[in-house]
Amino acid sequence: MSGADWRSESAYHNVTEAEPADIAWEWLRRDREYQKEFRALLGSRQSGATDHFRRKWGLTFRS
Repeated sequence: MSGADWRSESAYHNVTEAEPADIAWEWLRRDREYQKEFRALLGSRQSGATDHFRRKWGLTFRS
């Protein structure tokens, strides 16, 4: 995760150029429950994100 201080306006000087997906990712990666579940997923023997994990966190895309 980025070490940028989210409270610092200067750390986000290019936010006006951000896409909606960029903003969504910044929001999600700061969510404590997401962080906890992501760490658990990394520590498991799972070879990738489960369908449940992807659906819960909105990490699925229409084809």
